Amino acid sequence: MSRAPSTALKQPPEQADRVENDRRKVEAFAHLFNTVPVRDLVANLTVRVEPFEIAGRSFPLTLNNAADAPNCYICCPSSAYIDYAIDETRNFASNPLLQRALRMLIGLCAPLVKASGLDHQVQVNNWLFSTNPVPLLDRTSVAAMRRDSTTRFPDRAIVIRSLNEIADPASIAALKAEGFRMLAARQVYIFADRSAVPPMTRDMKRDRARLRTTSLRIVGDADFTEADYVRSQELYDMLYLRKYTPLNPHYSARYISEMHRHGILRLAGLRDEKGQLVAVTGLFENGATLTQPIVGYDTSLPVGDGLYRMAMAMAQDHATARGLFFNMSAGAAAFKRHRGAVPAIEYNACYVGHLPFRQRFAVGTMERVLAWIGIPLLRRFEL
Repeated sequence: MSRAPSTALKQPPEQADRVENDRRKVEAFAHLFNTVPVRDLVANLTVRVEPFEIAGRSFPLTLNNAADAPNCYICCPSSAYIDYAIDETRNFASNPLLQRALRMLIGLCAPLVKASGLDHQVQVNNWLFSTNPVPLLDRTSVAAMRRDSTTRFPDRAIVIRSLNEIADPASIAALKAEGFRMLAARQVYIFADRSAVPPMTRDMKRDRARLRTTSLRIVGDADFTEADYVRSQELYDMLYLRKYTPLNPHYSARYISEMHRHGILRLAGLRDEKGQLVAVTGLFENGATLTQPIVGYDTSLPVGDGLYRMAMAMAQDHATARGLFFNMSAGAAAFKRHRGAVPAIEYNACYVGHLPFRQRFAVGTMERVLAWIGIPLLRRFEL
């Protein structure tokens, strides 16, 4: 006897609701970017910020115009998928043939990214960090968000960044079901399952030993001074703008101080015998999720001093002590793997169903190209 096909709906994957988006912090964040010139906070960014509420959830919302491109990649997909991707090929300097091939491939995709119109966007849940933890989204809230955004901003793409396979499976399923395209962005590293103190890897043990025996003084969240904010910017610049790439956000001392005073960022650091900061970390604790948008250290000091290792150890210890899900973001892949983190592909969710066919076609093509070529490259080279 043949069986009738099941009509039961497939249940979405389980997902813990680890992100809160405190309304007061969202409003304080939007107020900051509406009272202080944006370039005084993030020097390479043009953006408009406002608070946004839907289905009982609060989000920071950003508006960007295609005319502002090239803009900082946190608000500008063409910068992320073209400029930043080309810059990342520096990691293949030892293989010039592969480096040239990747640059050529990225260059061929540039017209497609431009045709997508994604630079003209409204971005939901954008804290203007490289990694923005996303609250749990179901189909009802996604549909309401889509209706509201397309009504208010009929000519803009709707974007949500920082979704990954480990933290956001149910949200990704809901977004797909409501017509969002999932564009692979990068590979991030998750230090999760902190419900009990995990077995420490050899590298983690070495980092803690260094932290216990260092002659440097640990600086707590309440101990930061005006001079420390200025120094924090200098240390961040040394690592993220000079050592890595100037395409990263140019966070100012004013930005770090305001985000700290508003309780959005927690700060910790290491101070030398002269009282000067030599390492800093800024932690964004949102519900039961932790990210680390600010890291910096004095790159002129010997690598053997272990400043980066100690800054990362302080963040991991903070996550473990509070049972937090720690998204360690992208980069330094081997370092993070050796310290208990596991990789996950991160996606940008984009809705363009209300936009002209040319843009819909371009975004759909981007989704397929990134799935077929981008994700294998991200995994193979741990980008």
